[in-house]
Amino acid sequence: MIDELREVRHRISERCGHDPERLVAYYLEFQQQFRRRLISNERSAKLDGRDQPSA
Repeated sequence: MIDELREVRHRISERCGHDPERLVAYYLEFQQQFRRRLISNERSAKLDGRDQPSA
């Protein structure tokens, strides 16, 4: 599974010409496309109970 993930990441980097700026731009655009699927840290804390004060 790790090797598959590395391969996919390498292909994405290859598509961006292994250019870090283009790669970051690609991931930012990808994140915008799926922003409704992402869970913020605050929302994640509420879902798993971390927002509750400790005793």
